[in-house]
Amino acid sequence: MLLVQTQRDALLRPLQVVAGIVERRQTLPILANILLRKQGNSIALISSDIEIQISTQANIGIGNEDAATTVAARKLLDILKAVPESENINLTLADKKLGLNAGKSKFKLQTLAAEDFPIAAQPEHYPVSLELTQKTLRHLFSMVHFSMAQQDIRYYLNGLLLATEGQQVKAVATDGHRLALCSAQVAGATQPKNDAIIPRKTVLEMLRLLGEVDEPVQVNIASNQIRFSFNDIELVSKLVEGKFPDFNRVIPSGYGKTFQISRLDLLAALQRVSILTSDKLRVVRMTFADNKLLVTSTNADQEDAQEELDIEFNYDRVEIGFNVGYLLDVLSNLKNEQVQISLGDSNSSALITLPGDDSFKYVVMPMRI
Repeated sequence: MLLVQTQRDALLRPLQVVAGIVERRQTLPILANILLRKQGNSIALISSDIEIQISTQANIGIGNEDAATTVAARKLLDILKAVPESENINLTLADKKLGLNAGKSKFKLQTLAAEDFPIAAQPEHYPVSLELTQKTLRHLFSMVHFSMAQQDIRYYLNGLLLATEGQQVKAVATDGHRLALCSAQVAGATQPKNDAIIPRKTVLEMLRLLGEVDEPVQVNIASNQIRFSFNDIELVSKLVEGKFPDFNRVIPSGYGKTFQISRLDLLAALQRVSILTSDKLRVVRMTFADNKLLVTSTNADQEDAQEELDIEFNYDRVEIGFNVGYLLDVLSNLKNEQVQISLGDSNSSALITLPGDDSFKYVVMPMRI
């Protein structure tokens, strides 16, 4: 049976959309597969890792018959990438094998039954429903994602909090040592107060799929699930259970020592000094005094590095230690020419913001020096 007849890229593009979450090694063999579902000339492609499901569709089917099967995602992807761009692709289904013909190249892949593929159950009603542009949602995620924990025993930190209330949505991430917050205004209906913790893998996948465009993303949130719908893509993800820390208590207010500094100058100085930090702790000592910032590092081999930057700092001297990686993460991610830094004392966290912009806040805890 002939399923698909199209140019290579018309099949490769939707396959790349869904294949990102497919792991090569799966506890369930069928999770290494994608579901191909044909209804007339519409072909739906669906992938799942039980926690996340991505689906998209393309009008590349041939004939009026309906059919469905599953096939190894990575093998199909690798074959299509290896086929010349100009080739036309035919997909056929016969004897529980998917045939792929491209010019003089022919492949036959094993399939597994479509009815065994796990499709995510979706609630009838999503209590929270909002619309953002792709550009806005991507901005929210990209400004905080680097602060997510990776394999913390406090599982609720291994994700990103999406908090809605009224006309505002906030993205917050923390690993317990630093916290990033970014907010945006939501058009349309007033949103109920709601907190949803999105898994780390879902956030990274959305960053891969979202574009810097003004096209809309529909976001629907239930108690244990979130759904993103944009273009021809639908991503459904389980939410992380648990109580996210009260981020408002973490963000300092009333710090009197505030100054601005060139982001790129500070980034370059920290990158150079970080070369001679100890591998485990990566501590840099930062001394703020007399309109100067002195950044120093030492390591176990008795080596040291020093950088000096001019700043407008007419306050009492502050000497404070930081994990340089946490500072490099935020400075590398921002795009502004200037950043604003607010300090308390040597035992207090530092607050990094953008001049004249309240939508972004980054808090980094001090280290002993």
